Amino acid sequence: MKRRTTIISAAATSAVAAGAGLAFWLSQPSYDDVVKDCQQALAAQFEADGEGRPDACRDVEDDDYDAILLQAAFRELPEKDQRVLDYYDDGSINGSIGDETP
Repeated sequence: MKRRTTIISAAATSAVAAGAGLAFWLSQPSYDDVVKDCQQALAAQFEADGEGRPDACRDVEDDDYDAILLQAAFRELPEKDQRVLDYYDDGSINGSIGDETP
């Protein structure tokens, strides 16, 4: 009888621990959520003329952070400067540099 009680107690404790671990894991934000929070933090930081890596970006991988930072910096450019080179269908520039039409 004593052995059965020990096994039941151990099984119940393991089930509770597994349930708590699963609940904790499910409550964590996804990587996509972390990236979106980082994008918002960088946008707010650019508006405030802040510097450095925001705390919201600490869990973002370095390569992803670099891409997010470049995207945020690009969005801060004036619209005219955001336009990329406009290549024509023949693959040549054909005077498109400095062309004021979008």
